[in-house]
Amino acid sequence: MPPDSVPASRDQLQRRGLMFILSSPSGAGKTTVARSLLENDSDIRLSVSVTTRQPRPGEVDGRDYHFVTEAAFRRMVDDGELLEWAEVFGHLYGTPKAQIKAGLKAGQDFLFDIDWQGTQQLYQRMEVDVVRVFLLPPSIAALEERLRSRGSDSEDVVQYRMARARSEISHWDGYDYVVVNDDFDRCFAAVHGILKAERLRRARQTGLVDFVRGLMG
Repeated sequence: MPPDSVPASRDQLQRRGLMFILSSPSGAGKTTVARSLLENDSDIRLSVSVTTRQPRPGEVDGRDYHFVTEAAFRRMVDDGELLEWAEVFGHLYGTPKAQIKAGLKAGQDFLFDIDWQGTQQLYQRMEVDVVRVFLLPPSIAALEERLRSRGSDSEDVVQYRMARARSEISHWDGYDYVVVNDDFDRCFAAVHGILKAERLRRARQTGLVDFVRGLMG
């Protein structure tokens, strides 16, 4: 069996989990990269956000999102139950605190598909556990072409998304890693490589001290 096919958890020292953030402007491939990470790496799972928007066809409450009313969402904010929250395209999105903190302690990695506002909040509150990755399109023209190829948005919506994309891109320097998505396979390999390297940081290896002591006899 090739080394890369061995499950990461088999020979892994005890470690603390991490919060792996993927951000990008709409149309830059973030969702596709995130889906591939989840399909190809069994040690990371999607952080399920709370949102006030309505479910889309095929979405399941508790699996894709926790769908709540705006009043319920505001109560969660007031009660300090969210690690971060933001308004995106007129809807509220947030990250439940309890499930993330318990998972990190148990060594679970979480994938976050959030924008720069949520990233800032998570980093301010959970700095040592956060890894921030920003995906850039190869060009603005390529980004606009991707948005138009969806064929589901009006011209006004496309222009709004393009304006928002430029705003999102302006926050690239608030991330630990920046990857240009000009080729999916190359982009995915880079992102997955970042994830695997971050798992090996000494500070995350909670079982390392005892392991080394055992080696020293």
